[in-house]
Amino acid sequence: MSVVLQVSDPHFGTERPPVVEALVALAAQLRPDLVVLSGDITQRARPVQFRDARAVMDRLGAPLLSLPGNHDIALFDLWSRFVRPYARYSAAFGADLAPVFASNELMVVGVKTTRRRRHKDGEVSSEQIEAVAQRLHKATPEQLRVVAVHQPIDVMRLEDLPNRLHNHTAAQHAWAAAGADIVMGGHIHLPYVMPLPGLPRPLWAVQAGTAVSSRVRSGVPNSVNVVRWSPATGCVVEQWDFSAADAAFVRAVSTPISPHRQ
Repeated sequence: MSVVLQVSDPHFGTERPPVVEALVALAAQLRPDLVVLSGDITQRARPVQFRDARAVMDRLGAPLLSLPGNHDIALFDLWSRFVRPYARYSAAFGADLAPVFASNELMVVGVKTTRRRRHKDGEVSSEQIEAVAQRLHKATPEQLRVVAVHQPIDVMRLEDLPNRLHNHTAAQHAWAAAGADIVMGGHIHLPYVMPLPGLPRPLWAVQAGTAVSSRVRSGVPNSVNVVRWSPATGCVVEQWDFSAADAAFVRAVSTPISPHRQ
């Protein structure tokens, strides 16, 4: 069985130290095959915030696939934002802004959905949609096919509609047709697993809350996602919430999904 730990929106600079330690302990317990860090790694894209985030990710003891979020581009330093928007991110997490992880049971394709000209919104271009589809077409039947983005591919609440990726409809149809099983995102600090309707094959949006930040939504604790996949037994997406009483992440929701295979 392969295990993916999704950590999203930690917003280093606003992190809660007890929650950070609980995340490290959870990773030691799960021993994931991959950690997906799906954006908004920092609060204000400051070098020290990136360094602190990198140090914690290194403590998780697993291969890392990371993506920048809108908070990882300098907001007030306009020269950096428009001339070298990803320089600080790249110094800590590498220059590859479209990373791919592949193993016998996993194919995870990262997509840079942030744009220097946009404050919060994300988008995927036609070229990105096609490049991801071409990657997915190369997957084997044994591989769970995951696309990782920052802004959500779809939302559950009307209030979150403005946060959907621009070109989300085209991306959903193309990636479903190419064999994607999951589109994993963050940005809105709201965890859920949502089947996407009207597509040529089953595709699920898997959204994560904020992993360790104090910037939680009302009534929504810090949380991370755990995806367990075996070609023999199928796929389960688990939501693990931070419990202050236990000083630990505890499994709160378990959602089986059924990836389609020819």
